[in-house]
Amino acid sequence: MSTDPHPHEAVVAWGWYVDGLKQPMDDLHTATERAKVGHGFIWMGLKDPTVEQMEHFGTQFNLHPLAMEDAVEGHFRSKLENFDDSLFVVLNTVAYSPHDRLTDTSEVVSTGQIMVFLGQNFVLTVRRGEQSPLRTLRHELEAEPELLAGGPHVVLYKVCDRVVDDYMQVVTDIEDDLDDIEESIFAPEGALHLERVYQLKREVIEFRRAVVPLSAPLAALMTRDLALIPNDSKAYFREVADHHTEAREAVASYDEVLTNLLQAGIARLSMKDNQDMRKISAAVAVLAVPTLVGAIYGMNFDHMPELHLRYGYFITLGAMAVIMVVLLIAFRRNRWL
Repeated sequence: MSTDPHPHEAVVAWGWYVDGLKQPMDDLHTATERAKVGHGFIWMGLKDPTVEQMEHFGTQFNLHPLAMEDAVEGHFRSKLENFDDSLFVVLNTVAYSPHDRLTDTSEVVSTGQIMVFLGQNFVLTVRRGEQSPLRTLRHELEAEPELLAGGPHVVLYKVCDRVVDDYMQVVTDIEDDLDDIEESIFAPEGALHLERVYQLKREVIEFRRAVVPLSAPLAALMTRDLALIPNDSKAYFREVADHHTEAREAVASYDEVLTNLLQAGIARLSMKDNQDMRKISAAVAVLAVPTLVGAIYGMNFDHMPELHLRYGYFITLGAMAVIMVVLLIAFRRNRWL
């Protein structure tokens, strides 16, 4: 039994629903007991419960210990576990982090989790992180009692649908960032902003890790014979799976586009470095002329060509200037300078 004197502090919202209608009941314990004997179902929402709080509700709803452990500590991947009289579904959630401009430290995607315990007469949603709040979803479902009358599995379907809708919204937001980066890469100084590509690629990889694992739970919900999921409801999960496939393919395509942008940016940076090296080489070649001539005439030998010629100094300077000008013209024609 729980040693936490306030287990209900983790409860952010709850409702007792009979025939899809929320019942005017203020006592959670009484409502739960009535639901357990077949009068409607309880939908309870928890936020970051402690071990003691989770044990309290686990005892109340006969939850599996391993599932309760995941609900407290979190689980890396989306998954579905089918126990004797309940389902446990883990959904990775994502949210787009608004930012004025993408930098090498910008956080584009934040992640969290929603764990759903589904029974014959209860739904327990456990949320970790600030992503995908379910308050608006609860209000929307309460406004459609004919849909909510279908039972607890309707809540699971709607939660899955909301999570995938959030995936699609993040896909749209990332696409805007991707367009901005693409413009900057092909701008005159685009190669100087490769860190933005690296940053978005890291965020897309994190997004992909959150999105892809949901495929297996959705496939199970729409194909496997699960006692708590009626056959006529599998079509709804199939629709969610279709939208999830769109999000997954979009993330994969963004990853590929960012890889191509990286390659294009690196190629432009290499080209720019080559151009700079040609300019440096051309400048060195021009400056090498007076250096060479000065070095030769600085050896202080008496028998040097034109050493005692009256105008030899000026002739030498003129020859150096002519050679330097010829080199400058040649390099400019070849676009080395």
